[in-house]
Amino acid sequence: MIEIILFAATIFLAYSNGANDNFKGVATLFGSKTTNYKTALAWGTVTTLAGSCFSILIAHKLVIAFSGKGLVSTSVTQMPEYLLAVGLGAALTVFIATLLGFPISTTHALIGSLVGSGFMASGADLNFAALSKSFIAPLLISPIVALSAASLIYIIFRKARQVMGVTKEYCLCVGKTQEVVAVASSRESLALMQASHTITNDLTIDKESVCIEKYEGSFLGIKAEKILDVFHFLSAGVVSFARGLNDTPKIMGILIVVKTLDLQISMVTIAIAMAIGGLLSAKKVAHVMSNDITYLNHGQGFTANLVTGIIVLFASKFGMPGSTTHVSVSALFGIGMINKKANYRVIGKILLSWLITLPLGALLAGSAYYIIQQL
Repeated sequence: MIEIILFAATIFLAYSNGANDNFKGVATLFGSKTTNYKTALAWGTVTTLAGSCFSILIAHKLVIAFSGKGLVSTSVTQMPEYLLAVGLGAALTVFIATLLGFPISTTHALIGSLVGSGFMASGADLNFAALSKSFIAPLLISPIVALSAASLIYIIFRKARQVMGVTKEYCLCVGKTQEVVAVASSRESLALMQASHTITNDLTIDKESVCIEKYEGSFLGIKAEKILDVFHFLSAGVVSFARGLNDTPKIMGILIVVKTLDLQISMVTIAIAMAIGGLLSAKKVAHVMSNDITYLNHGQGFTANLVTGIIVLFASKFGMPGSTTHVSVSALFGIGMINKKANYRVIGKILLSWLITLPLGALLAGSAYYIIQQL
């Protein structure tokens, strides 16, 4: 019975993960107005699903790491109660953040839950050295790397664009305005006011949020804007693929104790749950990632995605628990710092939610373990 509940909790975690994370890879497509919300979401869903399925082949290190092996004793990792508490703690943490619109790290929620449930299960036997080396260090380093790399690469790309003669082009709103003007009547001794309509030409410079910025120029006879859009879509696909590749085995680690489940079928089921979560519940986090962190044009969005994809793929390859959320938000923050459009108020709230994620996951998982033991 507990194994069935454990499977249901894992699917709930996968759904919550998809709701909070699936749009992150394609947020720059929507934020830079390269495409609309539905197209961006569809592209993110398909490529995330592909990465999730491909993780079956190469991401076994993460499956083992997120079963708690090395953090707690082997006997504890074989306890369904321990892993059920981990799944519930992480799922509730991510689900609450999604409802509030905060893009948090499922990886951090899982680590907090592993610690909280592990402490309740093994107490002083919890391996804090392994926690620091294998989990905390990569998560602290990856945002710094992403912020620095995005800032540097954006400066290089901007200089290269200028050398190639590709310039920015802005749109202005030009049109006619109909105004109602009051005029005096000459037929009456007392001046009666009558309405007269006049039409004038006008020119409006609107907010950046509604003004589309494009690139004017060509490379090898092809418009620079089209080339950039193609690479932007590809980079967004790479980020989403990398996220599916990195997150699916982490969630699967909770089910490793259920020997009756086929590994491949379980991971495909998790991938489908992640896709459904993204399709149904991603909108709040999507708007924060796309519009609230910083203003983006096409080139800036491409740069952020390129950096994020490379770092997350690298982390997946070497079994490091890098957070796609931390990497992607940090890359956007790096771009915002360079273009001086970063929204520091929003970034401050996101950073605060990151600080809360791990202890909240630990608290919820520890509480879940205690309740499960009482039952």
